[in-house]
Amino acid sequence: MSTHTEDSTTESTVAATACEEYAVPAETDAFVCDHCGAPFATEEYRALHWGLEHGESLGDEQRAAFEDAAADETETLKLFRLKALGLLVLLYFGLLMTYAVVT
Repeated sequence: MSTHTEDSTTESTVAATACEEYAVPAETDAFVCDHCGAPFATEEYRALHWGLEHGESLGDEQRAAFEDAAADETETLKLFRLKALGLLVLLYFGLLMTYAVVT
């Protein structure tokens, strides 16, 4: 029977617990959060996590990485929204013209 005491928690056990919690395969390269040990697929995801979850305890380098990742994500979302709007407009007018020709 194993017992767990809260005093014996270290960074390595926190990282191991987080990887076990997320079930990351051993052969997979993961970017691990320095604060909580959560694994991420890319550096950008980890940087976004730093700013959203650990914003109060970030260093200058981590804060700059978060700001860069957030700016990139904002730009990507704007482009996606523009493409989605264009597709909806084309679909609407395509169906409208099809309806006008058929009827």
